[in-house]
Amino acid sequence: MTAAILTRSRALALAWPIMLAQVAMATTGIVDTAVMGRYGTAVELAAVGLAAVVFSFLYWGFGFLRMATTGLTAQADGAGDGLEVRAILMRALMLGAGLGVLLVLSFPLTSRIALALFQAESAVEIEASGYFWARIWGAPAILMGYAISGWLIGTGRTRALLAMQIVLNGINAGLDYAFVAIWDWGATGIGAGTAIAEWAALGFGLVIVRKGLGSGARLFDRAKLLALFNANRDIMIRTLALLFTFAWFVNSGAKQGTAALAGNQVLLQFIAVSAFVLDAFAFVAEKEAGAAYGARDRARLKRAMRVTSEIAVVCGAAFSLIFWLGGGAVIEAFILDPAAREAALTYLPWCAAVPLIGVAAWQLDGLFLATTQGEAVRNAGVMAMLAYLASDLLLAPSFANAGVWTAFLLSYVYRAGALALYWPRLMGQMAPRAAAS
Repeated sequence: MTAAILTRSRALALAWPIMLAQVAMATTGIVDTAVMGRYGTAVELAAVGLAAVVFSFLYWGFGFLRMATTGLTAQADGAGDGLEVRAILMRALMLGAGLGVLLVLSFPLTSRIALALFQAESAVEIEASGYFWARIWGAPAILMGYAISGWLIGTGRTRALLAMQIVLNGINAGLDYAFVAIWDWGATGIGAGTAIAEWAALGFGLVIVRKGLGSGARLFDRAKLLALFNANRDIMIRTLALLFTFAWFVNSGAKQGTAALAGNQVLLQFIAVSAFVLDAFAFVAEKEAGAAYGARDRARLKRAMRVTSEIAVVCGAAFSLIFWLGGGAVIEAFILDPAAREAALTYLPWCAAVPLIGVAAWQLDGLFLATTQGEAVRNAGVMAMLAYLASDLLLAPSFANAGVWTAFLLSYVYRAGALALYWPRLMGQMAPRAAAS
């Protein structure tokens, strides 16, 4: 059967539920903070903020599970191998469950390290520990949820992904109110509410994908298990390199003073907002390019990248223009500290350039994740990180925060350039499969 040609309208239809799901994911933390800010103490609010950052970085580090599952699923779907599509879901769920259990077992050590790194006041640490120990029980659910999310994107069921996130958010908000406003459980209540919501969302997700839960055929196929392991390993290294890049950027800004650090943090929120939208087109590229790769259809792959990238460039340019023209008003309205406000306004043009400059890196990420080019993703991530570090070490001492931002912008150029080096090899792998005799 001939695959449907990807049009701009279909790309947008696949992308908008992902955008809303991304926004809904971000609002989970906002709801937690709002409930605690309304009904809790300053200590409890600080504890929730600290603990939420720890879990955000912890779970972001396991994002490779979603990415690898999307690529492998899309490829099997494009090849018309329904049995393998179901087997991939089962393998990913097993891996997510296993990693989640390991997180729970290792958390006594992990939580101590996290608290030592932040060095908060003892009262905040006590409240944060309560959140930690309540929230960590949701780890198997959230990682298995990553597997389901990747599988839904890989099969093009992005509206189901949105529904799953809405369930999580709705239950989380209700439990936050009950546990904090009614029963006064403080930060522990926020953590418990989120963990319960994660298990509820997993249950809802399993109902959605129930037809994809196969009988176990091919489940323990050695070659397929090795492919899943290799894909997750390489994407994990790439993710760690990316995390280190962001951590270095924050630390480099801190060296320029408190005002620069605060201003940079505000501007990073602008970038995060644009990423919610632009990542959606990279996810669609993952689904469509992965299916094309599985079918060994070069024309379909190139069209998928062209259509999604055209829309992403337009959206990226729109975000850059909005940030350039309207970002100043937002900064003036919400930042009261004069020094931090001045720093954010000064470096707003650098921030405004990110959505447009970053499009190539995000789209190529989607392509190489979709085609499970583990070596390319891993090597490009490490090369880009090293080039960024060299640029920051060279520019920051001479140009202060301007150098910090210039190096950060260059990091997106390095990511795109490093991945582009592997384009000819990818095209060489797109030879049609031999027809069955």
